[in-house]
Amino acid sequence: MKDRRTEEENPEIENWEFITVEAEAQGRRLDKLLSELQPALSRTYLQKLIDNGRILVDRKQAKAGLNLRAGQEIAISIPEPEMLDVLPEPLPLDILYEDDDVILINKGKNMVVHPAAGHYTGTLVNGLLYHCGNRLSGINGILRPGIVHRIDRNTTGVLVVCKNDHAHQCLSDQLKVHSITRKYNALVHRAFSHPTGRVEGPIGRHPTDRTKMAINEKNGKPAATNYDVLENFGLNYAHVECQLETGRTHQIRVHLASIGHPLLGDDVYGKPKDGFHLQGQALHARILGFRHPSTGRYVEFEAPLPDYFTELEEKLRRMCGGNTAHSTYVLF
Repeated sequence: MKDRRTEEENPEIENWEFITVEAEAQGRRLDKLLSELQPALSRTYLQKLIDNGRILVDRKQAKAGLNLRAGQEIAISIPEPEMLDVLPEPLPLDILYEDDDVILINKGKNMVVHPAAGHYTGTLVNGLLYHCGNRLSGINGILRPGIVHRIDRNTTGVLVVCKNDHAHQCLSDQLKVHSITRKYNALVHRAFSHPTGRVEGPIGRHPTDRTKMAINEKNGKPAATNYDVLENFGLNYAHVECQLETGRTHQIRVHLASIGHPLLGDDVYGKPKDGFHLQGQALHARILGFRHPSTGRYVEFEAPLPDYFTELEEKLRRMCGGNTAHSTYVLF
């Protein structure tokens, strides 16, 4: 039910959503709780909503760092989409699937997902605006129409974009409860001694380098990555499949580096120069599965491994003399 008094005080605001702070959230910061409860909204966008009075606590404007009490009521109003000051561009899009609700894209190397400082053209959003016109959801603000989740600029593979707000909210809800299937393939340094494993460690901003993420016990968010070793290449390299339980920024790159297996080509969390002359990390989002927002049926989509990945994989095999004693886990 909408709050009539709040609407009278703020007549321009519509579409309120109400959240009651549960006992287990007692003492949590407003911005941190909302970033977990509203995973489709970026931290920057949430901060903008707070600053503009579109997020209220007990009908009063609050600060992002407010420590919440059990029983308090958070009210959120998502504004109607603004006119987007980002130009449509006829960019080549590798479309895996498309219907009235969603479009699945196989993103290539060196493509930024949405406009940001230094990247206002050539992004996936620019191409989507040309392809879809105004048929994109507006929940995530004017610079990220339709964008539910992201993958890094130099990570390739499948991601889903929503064409309407119903589909966007449905996918966001699935992200919130970690029910979306996300499997990535990665080529990493050092062979593994066990065929499977799990990395748990909260991920947050690096304490001294704010451009990086890190295992951050104090300020990080819970994160877990499961992996299967598909193939070891001698003692020095391996091909792994990672399945995300959570979706933190740079999660796979941080987690695998933390256990001594940084990704090939990753000059942020790995070796600055590994001799392979890659354009960023060897990471590919291969499988994405979710309940379709209209049918409710589980659907799954696969982006084939890109040429650079399979060519590098074959090079590693040749370097290590084919299937050596340590090339024991071949689980395809």
